[in-house]
Amino acid sequence: MIESNMDSGGLTTRERQRYSRHLLLPEVGEEGQRRLKAARVLCVGAGGLGSPAALYLAAAGIGTLGLVDFDAVDISNLQRQIIHGTPDIGRSKLQSAQSRIQSLNPEVRVETFEAHFSVANAKTLVEQFDVIVDGTDNFPARYLVNDACVMYRRPNAWGSIFRFEGQASVFAAPGGPCYRCLHPEPPPPGLVPSCAEAGVLGVLPGIIGTIQATEALKLILGIGEPLIGRFLVYDALKMRFRELKLPKDPDCPVCGVSPVITTLHESAESCDAPGSRAHEFSVGELKARIDAGRPPVVLDVREPSEAAICRLPGARLIPLGELPRRLAELDPSAEIVVHCKSGGRSTRAVAMLQNKGFTRVSNLTGGILNWINEIDPSLARY
Repeated sequence: MIESNMDSGGLTTRERQRYSRHLLLPEVGEEGQRRLKAARVLCVGAGGLGSPAALYLAAAGIGTLGLVDFDAVDISNLQRQIIHGTPDIGRSKLQSAQSRIQSLNPEVRVETFEAHFSVANAKTLVEQFDVIVDGTDNFPARYLVNDACVMYRRPNAWGSIFRFEGQASVFAAPGGPCYRCLHPEPPPPGLVPSCAEAGVLGVLPGIIGTIQATEALKLILGIGEPLIGRFLVYDALKMRFRELKLPKDPDCPVCGVSPVITTLHESAESCDAPGSRAHEFSVGELKARIDAGRPPVVLDVREPSEAAICRLPGARLIPLGELPRRLAELDPSAEIVVHCKSGGRSTRAVAMLQNKGFTRVSNLTGGILNWINEIDPSLARY
């Protein structure tokens, strides 16, 4: 059971009405509901996982919800980020989420932190909450959340989603493993595609985010069997859950017997492939060259499904995974500008081409999203 940082006050008549279905549960009852009211939960991210987690935690009566995010609502978010609506497009995700939570349950206090979760603020954020719900979508943030939870002794209700598969566990609980017990170090930048690159089934974060909320409630109430030392894997296509045992690793670099990671640091989130020497080509440069009738070869290394949504004029599509066996389709002496969605895959493609003797190859800074932002906003974003 989590010891809350706040004194648990009694329930009002209105709260007893709101939470009556909880009060009927012997495992919760009035004492349990008072614990929920006293609890402070931090959701790192107000996106796919944070949306259902925050909504259900608010509905359950968590007294204080903290939200960390820095992004604005985009139309492509609405397929899965159910805390936001169409009128919120362009609005701060924190403002949108706070409004939705307060309309759902005005009894909940919402504390917002419009910032990246970083080394500079991790200690301050983590220490003032009882449970952390990790809704991050990139490895540097995921490892930083994990390490902060270990160092400042806060349980981490963790979740992850990719295409049709979700994962969930509870890390950094007393006696239990942490995320580094499973994966000691992050993968090389760009090795694992993000959901923005690979896609995700819209309902998947709803399932995993709700599991994260469930685990947070169980930790606060001290009931049931939390996912401590257990790793849950969900396959949406087969509608199948699998559970793996995940013991605490005594040699874990952060929570082991002799930890070697004792201070917080951020893993490099670089789109650059190791050793790449990519020349950057701006979207303004490319537009000027096209308008002047002197366009370079524009190589699109995205997937066909992405190109079907939007394309640059005259671009040649060769997905990154097919590029090694299709090099013969390109002229090594030609001037080539490579692009993807935002710059990660194209940087790796540039490095690959350079290693194969292509000498006039550049990376389009910011990818097609930057082109849409600065040159042609009529193209569909995704």
